[in-house]
Amino acid sequence: MTDHRGEEIAVRRKRLRFRALRRGFKEVDLIFGTFAAENLEGMDWAELDDFERLLEAPDQEVYACLKDDGPVPAAYDTPLFARLKALCRRTDPTWNV
Repeated sequence: MTDHRGEEIAVRRKRLRFRALRRGFKEVDLIFGTFAAENLEGMDWAELDDFERLLEAPDQEVYACLKDDGPVPAAYDTPLFARLKALCRRTDPTWNV
């Protein structure tokens, strides 16, 4: 028997990784692309939903929140966003895209 749910999540992760790399704002592409490369495989459905919501957010708004230049809107204030911000705070980060 084929595990369709497993195939479905694999396709979703692939699509989200593609979107993370091609938002159109280079800094955000690097941040989201690196985060996707390092984390997508371990994300469950709820975390993928959170990540997808962030991918739909305006680039400038997300970037300002990541730089602590503004409050994080409640819709994005999730443990996943905290992990994304932690990636930005790393010392000497390697951008894996």
